[in-house]
Amino acid sequence: MIRAAVFDVGETLIGDDRYWSDWADWLGVRRHTLSALVGAVVARGGHNQDALPLVRPGIDVAAEWRAREAAGLGEVIDESDLYPDVRGALAALRSSGVWVGIAGNQSSGAGRCLRALDLPCDALAVSGDWGVEKPSPAFFERLADWVPAEPGETVYVGDHPANDLLPAREAGFRTAHVRRGALGHFWAGTPSARADWNVDGLDDLASHLTGRPAGEERR
Repeated sequence: MIRAAVFDVGETLIGDDRYWSDWADWLGVRRHTLSALVGAVVARGGHNQDALPLVRPGIDVAAEWRAREAAGLGEVIDESDLYPDVRGALAALRSSGVWVGIAGNQSSGAGRCLRALDLPCDALAVSGDWGVEKPSPAFFERLADWVPAEPGETVYVGDHPANDLLPAREAGFRTAHVRRGALGHFWAGTPSARADWNVDGLDDLASHLTGRPAGEERR
């Protein structure tokens, strides 16, 4: 029985288009170029920010981020960044009695933006506040303490096998892989994307977990 569902953020709840487009504009490179580099470094096992030194060798990412914020070009997440199924699916889970959490690798500033959206969830946390990020086992240890259910009663939902599925599974959580975003599509159907549920969207997942047809809770 699933008593809790916790969602990754990037390319699970929100698209990463704005984040990387803003970095490309700041660094003076075409958006497609940076997007392709992000995909390439992640596919070979690197961190997505490893793409930035490929555009500007020797970049101090933290210092560059402070410069962006000083220029009024810091983190922005608003309603337009959400995937269209997010509010309905999270609300459906909550209405069926599932505790809903959001926890991903985001900055404290991104956490404030997400909280301002007033999403239908019971709790929201980001790695910038916790001081540890996925795929570290310490992130999932913190998650286990944070969620009011046992790991075996909790599903962690994400698009990234290495960051989301594997470490969550190793920590004893159930897992769901969402086939969306560049990385979700890239790994879909591969052994690394093995999960308890493999879905094309959050409505699909909500219907699996609640036993209701997708969209029924909205009528």
